Amino acid sequence: MRVPAHSVCTAIRDDIVEGVYERGSRLTEELLARRYGVSRVPVREALRTLEAEGFVVTRRHAGACVAEPTEQEGADLLEMRMLLEPLGASRAAQRRTEAHLKVLRGLVRLGQERARGGNSDDLRSLGSWFHETLSQASGSPALSSMLTQLRHKIAWIYSVEAPADPVESWAEHGAIVDAVARGDSERARSVATLHTERSTTAHRLRFTGGGDRSDRVRNSQHPVNMSSVRH
Repeated sequence: MRVPAHSVCTAIRDDIVEGVYERGSRLTEELLARRYGVSRVPVREALRTLEAEGFVVTRRHAGACVAEPTEQEGADLLEMRMLLEPLGASRAAQRRTEAHLKVLRGLVRLGQERARGGNSDDLRSLGSWFHETLSQASGSPALSSMLTQLRHKIAWIYSVEAPADPVESWAEHGAIVDAVARGDSERARSVATLHTERSTTAHRLRFTGGGDRSDRVRNSQHPVNMSSVRH
């Protein structure tokens, strides 16, 4: 396939996240250039960026290779997200624009309709779009960029189970938007914290075998009280 030079980094990252390149496998400039239909220069630049992001490592006698994150590194990423997602929601309540609110409300409306109708095919993409928009509404490019990188790496390391109750999950999204619309930063932070804690328990490491409880992330076990979330 042919990819614009400026998009080579995104294309390689996406392929790493999707498992096209296995953990620990070599990434040669020549083969990557041929795959994406570009010269070796943008490939070299992309590999440097991906190494800085933690997707690639350079090994002696082997060159660039796909990184092999540990279970502890994965847990650290989830903990970072649990701190930053609520911060982003809090900032969004202070800095969001009407354009942000329009998109967020539209996404919540679509998500709730799909959830009530039992159509879960596109709920994951809607959820990703929601959280990306929420972080952009924080008015902090640095925070938004950091959250985007965290989501990429978490998606690479973990598979995520669908919510047991998607209607309730999208009610939480709606409660976050309500708080953001009112400019209530503390409320936005607290609801986003509960939502992030709940979603974190659904993450399972991709690179461990078996299905026992050891590969379920258990940062929070208490249920979200939606009666308090809605008011």
